[in-house]
Amino acid sequence: MMKLLVINGPNINFLGIREKSVYGTQDYDYLLKMIADKGEKEGCAIEVFQSNHEGAIIDRIQDAYFDGTEGIIINPGAYTHYSYAIRDALASITVPKVEIHISNIMEREDFRKVSVTAPACDKQIYGEGLKGYLMAADYILAGRR
Repeated sequence: MMKLLVINGPNINFLGIREKSVYGTQDYDYLLKMIADKGEKEGCAIEVFQSNHEGAIIDRIQDAYFDGTEGIIINPGAYTHYSYAIRDALASITVPKVEIHISNIMEREDFRKVSVTAPACDKQIYGEGLKGYLMAADYILAGRR
C-alpha cells in the first residue's frame, strides 16, 4: 500500500474560520475527511500532519525519509515565502513532492507570489481550493502506476 504524507503549515487548521472569502467555508475536519476518503478510494495510506511551528514541520519531513513515505503533499502556508529551512528539508527527500495552495497566490499580494519552497518540489498547484489536495495526490499516484 502506497504511503503519502500531507503536511499543512500555519493556520491551515483554521480553515472555515479565517478569511472565508479567500479560503472558503469548509473547515479543517472537512479537509481531513476529504483526504481520508481519497486514500480509501485509491487504496493508499495518507497521513495528515499539521503544525504552526517551522521546526515541527522540518522534523516531520525528515522523519518521512525513514518511515516509508512515498510522496509528500505540502501546504507550507506563510512559510512558503521565506522558510529556506523547510525548503532545504524538502530538497533532502527524493520522493515526489507537490506544493499546494488553496487560494490563487498569483492573484494576491506580491509577497505571496514568491515561493522559496516550490523549487524543492516536483509540482506546484494553486487556486484550486481544497480540490488541490486531491489533484496533488493524483499527480503522485499517477507517477507510481
